[in-house]
Amino acid sequence: MSQTPQSQDLFSRGSYAETARISDIMRKESVGGFILLAATVLAVVLANTQASHFYETVRDTEVGITVPGFSHLMMNVHHWAADGLLTVFFFLTGLELKKEFVVGDLRSPGKAIVPVAAAFGGAMTPAILYFAINHGSDTAVHGWAIPAATDIAFAVAVLAGVGTFLPAALRTFLLTLAVVDDLIAIVIIALFYTSSFQAWYLIASIIPIGIYFWVTHKHERLFHEKKWAAWVILLPLGLTTWALFLESGIHATIAGVILGFCVPVRMTSQAKAAGSNGGLSEVLEHRLRPLSTGFCVPLFAFFSAGVAIGGWDGLQRAVADPVAIGIIVGLVVGKTVGITGTTWLITRFRGVNLDSDIAWVDIIGLAVTGGIGFTVSMLVAELSFAAGEAHTEDAKIGIMIGSVTAAICGAIILSIRNKHYKLIAQKESLDENQDGIPDVFTDDTSKR
Repeated sequence: MSQTPQSQDLFSRGSYAETARISDIMRKESVGGFILLAATVLAVVLANTQASHFYETVRDTEVGITVPGFSHLMMNVHHWAADGLLTVFFFLTGLELKKEFVVGDLRSPGKAIVPVAAAFGGAMTPAILYFAINHGSDTAVHGWAIPAATDIAFAVAVLAGVGTFLPAALRTFLLTLAVVDDLIAIVIIALFYTSSFQAWYLIASIIPIGIYFWVTHKHERLFHEKKWAAWVILLPLGLTTWALFLESGIHATIAGVILGFCVPVRMTSQAKAAGSNGGLSEVLEHRLRPLSTGFCVPLFAFFSAGVAIGGWDGLQRAVADPVAIGIIVGLVVGKTVGITGTTWLITRFRGVNLDSDIAWVDIIGLAVTGGIGFTVSMLVAELSFAAGEAHTEDAKIGIMIGSVTAAICGAIILSIRNKHYKLIAQKESLDENQDGIPDVFTDDTSKR
């Protein structure tokens, strides 16, 4: 190992508990990534074949209910997927963000600074490149945030396919970076994509949010012991909050993040009394993630990715649009430069080194993979341009081309490094102590 103390190394091994937790999340997200890919491919096929009329009819069908005082509860199927179902995804994002900074290894500012700063660099650089390419046009103002996001599910799916032996510290880095990246996108959506703001609806949302917070903390045991309690008590409160956000003009998915932050994370006496192995945040995450990864996000992708390309001529026209060019360059080049460059600056500023098992090509591989921007990028693209506008379709094509390019390049780099990852995995499989925990996760660093 390096002579530098481990506490000063970037990407050194984390705790055993954190490694196990991150591995579990990565496994679930990788499955979601493959489902998301299937939904995307199916949407593109349907939109460019004779089934396009059926696909568009279903997507544009309006459904909903009429409620006095609420004028936005009648939407087409596409908007229900984007504004409604995607809220579940953002709720889980809120849970994961709170967990990372409350009980995760990243509660330490010294450890959190690396992925957080990298996420900001990885969001800012693509936006700058997009703006530079579209400078002088209205599209520079409207679409700059599209290439800022990283898709967790797709990025993790790439790692699952070619980075079997990726060190846990790097997996933690990519996952946390993607989660913080989503938080940045959420803030951008809230600040820059809010139209016709209605303050009274937002003020009114404080009531269900407050009740939600109170009931999850004061009656936590109920939700551990009775699965139905969340559906009967928390779901109506969540739907009320969501509807009020929808009417306020702030994108309704933000409600999911706020409610996620309201859920207790730590293991409490109520959780122990209920015989639970984790806090309520972990319980709800376990119950809802299959719904999000297996249904909500794929359905959003299915109705968002169905772009009529128009053959080779249509594809050429789309990729000639500065909007698509800015997105592709932002995702492939901007993410790589932003994430890698920010991480390098941190090592210089803090006077630290990478862990001796890690090389800069590993960081570059992760940075390139971070250029896979899909779910949130598609959402921002739809918020940036009017429905049916050519730039909207071109933006989606740019997202798909940029994401595929980033996935292929990232997969090539990570697969080349896979032999090195295997050697690291063998180190982490050394003699186990009496508790069955590998020595590399114990405090006795002399055993390394």
